[in-house]
Amino acid sequence: MAKKVVATLKKQSGKNYAKVIKAVKSPKTGAYSFKEEMVPVDMVKEVLKGD
Repeated sequence: MAKKVVATLKKQSGKNYAKVIKAVKSPKTGAYSFKEEMVPVDMVKEVLKGD
């Protein structure tokens, strides 16, 4: 699956995306997990701000 994402990002239309990785704390155990998303560059701040 990683190869597919990399191949998509090499296209001209794929350069407008960014990979966002957020640390999310579990309310039950207190442990952190990571959530990864591919979002358009102009929406990065909204994705990081909202939860």
